[in-house]
Amino acid sequence: MMNIFRLICVGALLPFMMLSCSNFLDITPEGQTKKDDLLSTPSGVEDALYGVYSQLRLEALYGQELSFSSLEVMAQYLDCYGSDGVTALSNYRYDDSRVKDVFEAVWTQMYKNISNVNAVLQCEIVKGATDYPGTIYKGEALGLRAFMHFDLLRIFSEQITQNPEAEGIPYATEFSLNTPSFQPAKKVYELILGDLLEAERLLTDEKQYEGSTAFMTDRKIHFNLHAVRATLARVYLTMGDKDNALIYAQKVIDESGRRLSEKTEVVGDLAGVLSNNETIFGVYYAEFYSLVSPKLQKTVSFSSLDPRKDIMDFYEADVVGLDFRAAAYLTAVGADSRVGYRLSKLTDSYELENKEAERPVDKVLGINMIRLPEMYYIAAECLLEKDYDEALRLFDEVLEHRGLDPLENWGEGRNQLNMEAINSERYRELIGEGQTFFNMKRQNLTILGVDGETVVQPSKKVYVVPVPDIENDYRN
Repeated sequence: MMNIFRLICVGALLPFMMLSCSNFLDITPEGQTKKDDLLSTPSGVEDALYGVYSQLRLEALYGQELSFSSLEVMAQYLDCYGSDGVTALSNYRYDDSRVKDVFEAVWTQMYKNISNVNAVLQCEIVKGATDYPGTIYKGEALGLRAFMHFDLLRIFSEQITQNPEAEGIPYATEFSLNTPSFQPAKKVYELILGDLLEAERLLTDEKQYEGSTAFMTDRKIHFNLHAVRATLARVYLTMGDKDNALIYAQKVIDESGRRLSEKTEVVGDLAGVLSNNETIFGVYYAEFYSLVSPKLQKTVSFSSLDPRKDIMDFYEADVVGLDFRAAAYLTAVGADSRVGYRLSKLTDSYELENKEAERPVDKVLGINMIRLPEMYYIAAECLLEKDYDEALRLFDEVLEHRGLDPLENWGEGRNQLNMEAINSERYRELIGEGQTFFNMKRQNLTILGVDGETVVQPSKKVYVVPVPDIENDYRN
């Protein structure tokens, strides 16, 4: 019987959604000529890549579940006490039908988009590219393919440093009806690194072409050279290779041209827009507000996501200084003893207040996928045991840009840089961005429940989402 990959190919192969319009161009095996025509010119390849980026913003992917929703519930940032499905997810009941539906959509839509990328990689302009612009197209496509497989691996496979022999996922490299086989996690990591390292080579000279065409303008909404290197830092860190993780995190810090936002710039810096200063890679999405607002800004008991009741303690308790992120990321609602908070970090305040005409023209609406502070945390962690002073310098740099004192001022017993301090800082910074659960999983951490009392012990049942039933059913 056909497996899910064949269903993807037959049912909805390669929906290239143009960035400038809302219609889809469905390309099926019967429409091969149409596909070949589309991918026979640079403008056609560019449209196809724009289609890949547009698919990343689906609700099943980074438009919701893999950014501010499901992964954040699993990290115990958010809950919805009126939703049995969210409650099941927060308790890691992956056998609940509502939770199964979420991750079946993640699996299916991600592989569908990987198939879109593979179609680009197999076209003549890209396949054997040795010159610009083909090398840029190929570099972006390879980077995207690795990026998507990496997140699938982090969700559906065991942490490789916990189990080096862990079962992985299929690594799809062809646009075809052939069924990719499941591979050991170790092999999947090799394939991810292979794609990323080749992407880095191909994109090395992208700067010389920057601004030369519309496609080469505003590179932060493309999977650019620094996005590739930042992803390499993530991948190497997850594999336990801190030497290489440090190399790539440091390259991004030193060479990307990005800078940490000042504490006075934090308010509104990520509110439905890509950070002008910190975004390494983001997805353009003019309608992101329509997804974020009902979930995070409104207070509907059965669907809105509420921050944990002790959320402000992470920003105000046991810190020295004034953390500007508290006001930037969270908004108080209610009064007196009934005060609560909304996660406003991602909500476009201009649209919320019907003042869109006042939004600065240099703001790009969309989803921040990789930001510079994460590279500082990776570098600090990797340097902890080899160059403590440099690790502390990098860590303090983020603290001071957020309004907090350098760690040495935090008092005896609290002024030592260690993994607990780095994880706490990550937790404050990355709320709503879908990265904290992965950080917890990588280190096999215990998890403090959203109620502030329950302690969830690390286990495979918590940290590994089962492969969707539909995939296993069609393999039998």
